[in-house]
Amino acid sequence: MHLMYFTEQPMSAYPSDIGLETGYTALMFSNKYFDPVAGSRLYNEYLEHYVMVDELGFDGIMLNEHHNAPFCMQAKANIFASILAAATQNVKIVMLGNPLPLAENPVRLAEELSMIDMISKGRLVSGFVRGGGQEQLAAGVNPAFNRERFQEAHDLIVAAWTRQGPFRWEGTHYQHRVVNPWAVPLQKPYPRVWVPGVISPETIIWAAQQGYPYIALNTPIDRTKQIWQIYDQHAAEAGFQGGPAYHGLLKQIHVAESEEKAIQNAAQFRWMQGEFTGLAHPVWSTPSGYGSPANRRAFVEFASGVSKNPRYRPDLETQMKDLMIIAGTPKQVIAKLRILLEETRPGILGMWANDGTVTHDDAKTCIRLMGEEVLPAVREMAKEFDLKSPFETNQPVSVAYHGAKAQPALAAAQ
Repeated sequence: MHLMYFTEQPMSAYPSDIGLETGYTALMFSNKYFDPVAGSRLYNEYLEHYVMVDELGFDGIMLNEHHNAPFCMQAKANIFASILAAATQNVKIVMLGNPLPLAENPVRLAEELSMIDMISKGRLVSGFVRGGGQEQLAAGVNPAFNRERFQEAHDLIVAAWTRQGPFRWEGTHYQHRVVNPWAVPLQKPYPRVWVPGVISPETIIWAAQQGYPYIALNTPIDRTKQIWQIYDQHAAEAGFQGGPAYHGLLKQIHVAESEEKAIQNAAQFRWMQGEFTGLAHPVWSTPSGYGSPANRRAFVEFASGVSKNPRYRPDLETQMKDLMIIAGTPKQVIAKLRILLEETRPGILGMWANDGTVTHDDAKTCIRLMGEEVLPAVREMAKEFDLKSPFETNQPVSVAYHGAKAQPALAAAQ
């Protein structure tokens, strides 16, 4: 099993009461409330946490990025990945990931990722995402072309990684007279690609068609099982068998020396009205053209008061009962993780350990207890349940690249 650490890197030092009064804390919430002094302190605390994670034996560090919102301070995940490539020794640097539709130059993004892979000596996992709806608006990208840009940018990046240049790329959204990067990945044919998501069946299907592991982001147990059914069905159609090595799950988990302290800190997973992405107008979160018609309708109906928030999160007690949030002493957390692993059977488990206003010391305690007590127990469970990671099964980077399907990255540029 691949066990990785995650935090959204929240900008918790801001007046959340003003955000609640305003009614939103994303996209249009003014950056006048950002404190760069507190931001500097937090960035360096997060870096200290990541170094601890490496030293305590986690398999990976998961990084992401968001824009125009205090719930995530990573405006460019590649910057932190670059730092970690030099500051850590063993962990995989798991990008989940770069929002491809926001990229105006995918070739340059391919070069950046190649540099990270070389500096880290081949420890990069290059995950790609579509990016949230508000990200499209923050970057001035037409959300109606989100999926088209995602797929074409992916194909161009893979081509830049695997084809000898110079060659020309004349696509729908990207045109390059010369593609000839000198920075190419250390890993061959290219770094592993993992794809995270929450609700979009189209993304699950696309990941399966490519042979890329899919990481479910803090989904309920029943929804997680549905995702695996969709994935494995389309994996079989693509010519390979799915299963745990292709299934990843990110889960909110906090460990402390006492149950009381753990629950107190776990409440910070709901630090912005129960939504880890904060308060956002549904029309911003799902702008016209971004998602499927069914998802778009649900969000717009909520915005107009016709229906309830489709992303509503129950209270902390209910979420802990449903294993949406797992908190407690190491012994308590291990017992709950056993239930979760038996039910969902992922080969990749992301531990979203600290959020909100959890203190620096409490965050370090959580990481230490995870590394010293929880990880060894989970590894034994993984052996018992035969939950192997992509690295343990040595699965291909991509079924598309290895010939189970046509090679779209190459064909598109010819």
